Amino acid sequence: KTFVAVTSSGVMTEFQEKLRQQHEESMHRELEALLATANKAEAEISRKDFDGFKKLFHRFLQVKGPSVEWAKINRPPEDSIQPYEKIRTKGLPDNIAASLNKLAVVKLNGGLGTSMGCKGPKSLISVRNENTFLDLTVQQIEHLNKTFNADVPLVLMNSFNTDEDTKKILQKYKHHRVNIHTFNQSRYPRINRESLLPIAKNMGMSGDNAEAWYPPGHGDIYASFYNSGLLDKLIAEGKEYIFVSNIDNLGATVDLFILHHLMSQPADKRCEFIMEVTDKTRADVKGGTLIQYEDHLRLLEIAQVPKAHVDEFKSVTKFKIFNTNNLWISLPAIKRLQEKNTMDLEIIVNPKTLDGGLNVIQLETAVGAAIKSFNHAMGVNVPRSRFLPVKTSSDLLLVMSNLYSLDAGSLTMSKKREFPTTPHVKLGSSFTKVQEFLARFENIPDMLELDHLTVSGDVTFGKNVSLKGTVIIIANHGDRIDIPAGAMLENKIVSGNLRILDH
Repeated sequence: KTFVAVTSSGVMTEFQEKLRQQHEESMHRELEALLATANKAEAEISRKDFDGFKKLFHRFLQVKGPSVEWAKINRPPEDSIQPYEKIRTKGLPDNIAASLNKLAVVKLNGGLGTSMGCKGPKSLISVRNENTFLDLTVQQIEHLNKTFNADVPLVLMNSFNTDEDTKKILQKYKHHRVNIHTFNQSRYPRINRESLLPIAKNMGMSGDNAEAWYPPGHGDIYASFYNSGLLDKLIAEGKEYIFVSNIDNLGATVDLFILHHLMSQPADKRCEFIMEVTDKTRADVKGGTLIQYEDHLRLLEIAQVPKAHVDEFKSVTKFKIFNTNNLWISLPAIKRLQEKNTMDLEIIVNPKTLDGGLNVIQLETAVGAAIKSFNHAMGVNVPRSRFLPVKTSSDLLLVMSNLYSLDAGSLTMSKKREFPTTPHVKLGSSFTKVQEFLARFENIPDMLELDHLTVSGDVTFGKNVSLKGTVIIIANHGDRIDIPAGAMLENKIVSGNLRILDH
């Protein structure tokens, strides 16, 4: 038979259709063989995971090329992204506790601290006065429950990487006024980039096989939350909305004004999804943005943008806002969409090279991509203070400093800072790991008047250093600079070699 290549309209040829079916059949065979290596209880959980994976793999085989047509992209209509100020002016009702009792807080807790040189879950890294991300989260919600005599539960979405360590720690919150639930993200098989088959030898997690699995991105929350039974349990307890955010975003606290806005919509116009967005700065050019596409609000991620348009995507003029990943989502709506299987999340293909040099791909999805499936979805343009992620030691320096004050688990910008913007901090590779970072500061410098700090090379800071304006400290290879205790650097460039040794 002769066959033609894919027609320009993207229709699959007979040949390709056959090839796709072959890939799919081989995949299903391999997955069944893997399940046969597990014990009964394990196989039951993994079968649910694999069902989700099969759906994702099926769609992956069908879709080729960018998932959006650039010409169809429009700016969102004015009323679809509300300014936070407008929502705030509505004020709060006397019985806000009634609304709080219909809320659960979900924190995405699947990530490890590896990028900051730490073992174990990222949420267990100390960020402020010995408090970890998880401590701060528990304190915030406990404070809320006590203040309003409410019952807001905390739900952690763990991954197989973080579940065991997190559960050990949860003992310590037994006597806190917050109910904590956990559920696990799915465990999906990494697939060989050439054969498109799983690299796993069995369902085990140890030895070489440990590299065979991955948690499939936070878009997995819908399926795994539903599969865990926790979604139904919360609905039965009268919960209507979840507030979802990354556990490393210290700005993601429960906002009563947004909560009230959700709860006060008329029944027939019930908003099922709010995405908090904030204005882009130079640092945020890669963040996903909201667009209008075929009559729906839609999240556009940099990975979906055709190469020719990446610069346009990054421009601050056309796409002014980005997604903070603080999301407010209706529980009954998640249940409805899961049961109808109509949540069609764009697939993120994440290529990786394993230690042995094997090329694999992992298929992932993003939680915000579901916005297009929910009714009356909207964006809320929130202040930058609700986006305070700690991804690097540079971020850690900011949140540990006197720029922020800590109150009941919440960090707020110090009243003493004249400008509400955060300084731009770039610490070099000697500061990447948290342990090394801490060793280089006798204590955290005063940064209240800092605009910009760049540090490169082997640099240490003595006690009570004060940094103001723009400070650049560069120790060349082989040199070391010790900033002396009590030094005040204002608009200075420091270079050369300066050793201060105990005598």
